[in-house]
Amino acid sequence: MFTGIITALGRIESTSALPGEGAGLRVRVSTPPGWLEGAAVGDSICCSGACMTVVEMGPAHFSFDISAESLRRTCGLDRQGSLLNLEQSLTLSTRLGGHLVTGHVDAVGQVHGFEPAGESRHLVVTAPAGLASFFAYKGSVVVNGVSLTVNRVEDCADGGARIHINLIPHTLEHTNLHQLREGGMVNLEVDLIARYVQRMLASPPAQD
Repeated sequence: MFTGIITALGRIESTSALPGEGAGLRVRVSTPPGWLEGAAVGDSICCSGACMTVVEMGPAHFSFDISAESLRRTCGLDRQGSLLNLEQSLTLSTRLGGHLVTGHVDAVGQVHGFEPAGESRHLVVTAPAGLASFFAYKGSVVVNGVSLTVNRVEDCADGGARIHINLIPHTLEHTNLHQLREGGMVNLEVDLIARYVQRMLASPPAQD
């Protein structure tokens, strides 16, 4: 479990194919000095929104294995040189500065707009059909692992939605969101509580 508060930027140093046809990749990520202190092989790290298990590590790097299926359902985790938003899993003493984040990417969204708004940026992301009901005014969304607040929602004719978000200078400076461009792709995770509410509303009432 995570909070969506990014604590470091990592960079993909290398990728290598895992044994077996279509088996996925091993990805090695460099980190700031000291950031991995307290971490161990087997721990979970959220990498731009996707929860990954550490399979190898050193003082300032770690590696994770990502399956072909996960590669198909995410973006930005397979390119050498890419910046990754990093967060170690929370503990019972961690401040919950964002919201409850699982690190399970629900879909890849497309950047529809990324325009200056004073010192901030106005980000508009188009989410695919099936996710629209999970977004609400002043609700939470995870974009590339970052916990963000939805300022406006537009429902689209195809069943999807466009979500409007304000990115403050601090967020732009300390995450990879400053690299976004119109037409680019982002990893999306909907609010965990909204997911359960939808399930409960869609399920038939329990029988005595």
